[in-house]
Amino acid sequence: MSDFYTILGVGKTASSDEIKRAYRKLASQHHPDKGGDTAKFQQIEEAYRTLGDTDKRAQYDNPQVHVRHGFNNPGMGNMPFNMDAIFEMFGARPPEHGHSQRSMRIQLWISLNDVATGGARVIAINGAAGANSVEINIPPGIEEGDTVRYAQTGPGGSDLIVTFRIRPDTQWERQNENLVLNHQASVWDLILGGDTIVTSITGDQLKVGIPAMTQPGTMLRVRGHGLPRKHQTSSRGDILIRLQARLPESVSEELREHINRARGQ
Repeated sequence: MSDFYTILGVGKTASSDEIKRAYRKLASQHHPDKGGDTAKFQQIEEAYRTLGDTDKRAQYDNPQVHVRHGFNNPGMGNMPFNMDAIFEMFGARPPEHGHSQRSMRIQLWISLNDVATGGARVIAINGAAGANSVEINIPPGIEEGDTVRYAQTGPGGSDLIVTFRIRPDTQWERQNENLVLNHQASVWDLILGGDTIVTSITGDQLKVGIPAMTQPGTMLRVRGHGLPRKHQTSSRGDILIRLQARLPESVSEELREHINRARGQ
């Protein structure tokens, strides 16, 4: 078994936030869209799916501790036969106590872009009769850990109960319905003022004005281009742009002299 802690470069006592930060950094470095190695990226994804989930991390850290309800099957030696584990192998969990027996629970990982747009998604469900493709509708603005019941959508007309997990994004930081973006702007635009272009999470090109004498680290707000507010799809949060200074690659000797004279005043 791979050492997921080593893959993410964190210690075994790392907090959830430390694991998330490590994942974001590595996912950004090794993403195939940026020329990264696909196999390495998949290892990073697998490590985060395990260590980023409290239950899965506990099971990973203590592989001898089995899920409850197991019992020994004489035909399998000392290996406990665990119905819950069998369901987990197929990406589903057995019905919860108190719910209809005709229900199936799964966990679905989605992107922050899925949160922004919502809409239909076809997913594969493994049931007793084999694989099934079903279509669900992702509510815009869904939050980490939200659970949605899709009536009579699962195999055999069962209810499908989906718990949504949201992958950390390498570019955007979520703050409820607002999105925070680190954006580099020319040092001259920060000093003199100017316009910069920002691409929203839905692909819109936004022209943002930078006031003269803006300090690095200043936040600019672009209203109405963040994530949809839950149950208010016509209303969206904002984009918060954290400005970072981008220095020029070269400076002419004449400009250096002007800067030195201004600095000496």
